[in-house]
Amino acid sequence: MIKGVDYIGVTVSFFCHDGKGNFIFAKRSKNARDEHGRWDNGGGGLEFRENVEDSLRKEIKEEYCTDVLDYEFLGYREAHREDNGKKTHWISLDFKVLIDPSRVRNGELHKFDEVGWFKLTKLPDPIHSMFPVAFEKYKDKLMCETSQTHNSSNLPGVKSGII
Repeated sequence: MIKGVDYIGVTVSFFCHDGKGNFIFAKRSKNARDEHGRWDNGGGGLEFRENVEDSLRKEIKEEYCTDVLDYEFLGYREAHREDNGKKTHWISLDFKVLIDPSRVRNGELHKFDEVGWFKLTKLPDPIHSMFPVAFEKYKDKLMCETSQTHNSSNLPGVKSGII
């Protein structure tokens, strides 16, 4: 069975930034699951029995070789798409994440052709098909450059406290 195709997939999506209005995006290679050649903000499927916060930290470490300094839970959204004639359905748990830009590297050379920093007012092209939906929903929180607060107390399976 295929996650997101045969049953609803759950993903942890992240909008990683440097605290100065710059966000990291990765250009998906031909080896990525879908959206080849498109720039993506980042994310990964939640595995069975995996804690949401652990998944967030693991995926950022895998994709960008850096640690989470702070994060804010933005909300959730449903992603209904079609990929090569197959309908897909994902639930995305979305986070704004502060990271150290000096440590960022392309940690998944087999999935990403490159990574780059961009302002949300000057995005790379072509962008992932779900980014405009997410940006519209969270633009006020994403465009805000104030320091984040750790906001996980309302999210099941996420530890609260200082990171």
